[in-house]
Amino acid sequence: MNWEVIHSYLPRYIDAFRLTVRTGLIGIGIALILGIVCAFFMHFRIPGFSQIAGIYVELFRNTPLLVQLFFIYFGLPKAGIRIPAEICGFVGLGLLGGSYMAEGFRSGLDAVSPAQTESALALGMTETQLFFYVILPEAFSLSAPAIVANVIFLLKETSVFSAISLMDLMFTAKDLIGLYYNTTEALFLLVVFYAVMLLPVSMLGSLLEKKVRYKMFGA
Repeated sequence: MNWEVIHSYLPRYIDAFRLTVRTGLIGIGIALILGIVCAFFMHFRIPGFSQIAGIYVELFRNTPLLVQLFFIYFGLPKAGIRIPAEICGFVGLGLLGGSYMAEGFRSGLDAVSPAQTESALALGMTETQLFFYVILPEAFSLSAPAIVANVIFLLKETSVFSAISLMDLMFTAKDLIGLYYNTTEALFLLVVFYAVMLLPVSMLGSLLEKKVRYKMFGA
């Protein structure tokens, strides 16, 4: 292990890390919004919208992110639509993540006890109050483990961004290996930076799950 090489590579990895995190967080934000909206449509079976949401979920859950990125980045320009690599990255990640988040949120909505909704209505709550003060918080609590798992999954999926020439962590590692053949050092830094990105999310997710479990079950 050549520590001088590692030190010289650090600035490039830091820049790539920032790009990867930024793109990943924007993609996850899009995924959460899409997931909540689609879960709402599917759970309440809103005519027309529930069918569209169901098709979207099945389509994007059953195709790899790499294929989706290729279609957006290389396919859409054939129709005259050109999208920069970074935007392509977080849009593709958001679309993929939205399909997984939708199922997570929907399972949470489906698991809310009818007794709770009936009790809230009996107390005089309106349907809007029922949704925002009873159903939504309970559904989020129930789906928290799935949401955390999906966030970690999506952050790991950023490793395929290099396929569309986005200067992320994986692209940087492959580029440096191809130029200087310092494979061990390049891969070591790749593992370190992915660990720096994912471990805090994993630990925060575990704390969130424990807090939710304590709130729900008192243990």
